[in-house]
Amino acid sequence: MSKETTTTKKIVGKDLYDYQKESIHKIFKSFENAPENYHLLFQLPTGGGKTVIFSEITRQYLKHYKKKVLIMTHRIELCKQTARMLHEFGVDNKIIDSKASLDDQDNFDCFVAMVETLNNRLNDDMLDISDVGLVIIDEAHYNSFTKLFKFFDKSFILGVTATPLSSNIKLPMKNNYDELIVGESIGTLISKEYLAKASVYSYNVGLTSLEVGANGDYTVKSSEDLYTNTDMLSKLLQAYEERAKGSKTLIFNNGINTSLHVFDTFKRAGYPIAHLDNTNTKKERDFILKWFNKTPNAIITSVSILTTGFDEPSVSSIILNRATKSLTLYYQMIGRGSRIFPGKSGFNVIDLGNNFHRFGPWGADLDWQKMFRAPNFYLDNLLSDEDIENDFRYELPEDVKKEFANSKDLYFDVKKVYINVIQSGQSSKKVLEKSIEHHAKLCVENSEDVFDALILAKKLGGDIDDRIFRYSKCICKSTHNFIDWLQDDYRKKLSTYLRNNFDEVYEQIHGHPPPEEE
Repeated sequence: MSKETTTTKKIVGKDLYDYQKESIHKIFKSFENAPENYHLLFQLPTGGGKTVIFSEITRQYLKHYKKKVLIMTHRIELCKQTARMLHEFGVDNKIIDSKASLDDQDNFDCFVAMVETLNNRLNDDMLDISDVGLVIIDEAHYNSFTKLFKFFDKSFILGVTATPLSSNIKLPMKNNYDELIVGESIGTLISKEYLAKASVYSYNVGLTSLEVGANGDYTVKSSEDLYTNTDMLSKLLQAYEERAKGSKTLIFNNGINTSLHVFDTFKRAGYPIAHLDNTNTKKERDFILKWFNKTPNAIITSVSILTTGFDEPSVSSIILNRATKSLTLYYQMIGRGSRIFPGKSGFNVIDLGNNFHRFGPWGADLDWQKMFRAPNFYLDNLLSDEDIENDFRYELPEDVKKEFANSKDLYFDVKKVYINVIQSGQSSKKVLEKSIEHHAKLCVENSEDVFDALILAKKLGGDIDDRIFRYSKCICKSTHNFIDWLQDDYRKKLSTYLRNNFDEVYEQIHGHPPPEEE
């Protein structure tokens, strides 16, 4: 590119922010002295206005250079959004989708294309790209674009993404791009009130049953097995009622079956909810999204489909009802709630996949340049699920904790007790006996009679399951059947212990026997 002016100015329909103008200046400056087939990657957070930036770049490029621009996306919704934005910038453009006729292609200087359709058209030699000087790739971290690079060996390529980490760990982005330009950070955009601030509430979830697939992320099958069980659905509903009830909410799942279970659970509880996945027709999708827009406390449970190409600023709660090893997906899901909206300065994130513990806070000060240069170093140093879970300290839900207000110490350190028991030469089963005694004490401390205590014992399910999980880790025996049996056996023994020992424990605590019934 020659060194012609790239001064940004107000144009019809759009007024660029200073940070957007600065990014455009950096991008053009990078291209000025670069070879004609230079590949540049630009990072900017979700909500920062990537489409606005590359639309203005397109406008300036067409004004100052006598070559055409091609913009690639991976979804039809993004195609249409991009085309609309370009029109706002005064750029006439043609969408190349499966139905498009190319008879009038000579009348356009800008094309917006679906990657698969474009690949077919190019292989069939139906599109003239000899005069395309600039290729822009939206959501560049997807690897579906790389197969098209061979057609554009004399074009400048600009990839844009919120996270410069490839969707395929075996194909790092540094292999396809010469340079990374990092835009404004999430933290800065929040401080300048361009983005809303996230408040994250992380609920401890045991994920060691999940399996990792060939793409480096958790498989749908193992996720469905975990997230469709009754305990997890109850935990999801409880988390919603504690942190998001009455707010416009998006729930992200890994698997259609999970999303349908979520839909049924919330519907039975009386909440306004709709399910959306990639099998819905366009008409159904449009109807659901219009309903969602108009309904203040609406909930959508979905499967990946709303992670890109969807903007609803009124969303005030995001629920991650899934685990992921993809930092990109983590940022995309949370980013759906980050848009500024009148009366909204922040939004809630409920994490049911230990994602916060795996990746850290959304908007943390990440070294994108280092990730771009050495993605394996970053990925290899992520905590394993087992390491994450070992650091957990289970907390009773607030409503349950209130019912144990008379107890000072609710925590029982399974690992510490296990070590002491083994060092003293006792059987590991002694750990569970001590745990049952501790749980019984908690119940008696907050009860007037054995019937109250038995009711309270049933409210300790989450704490019981956590202790059993930690115990199974200590004895290195953690098959699903074994853990299920232990959990059931523990509950029966706790009930029996309370029935047989309530009076004795009560007297130890209070110094006198329980009052007799009148």
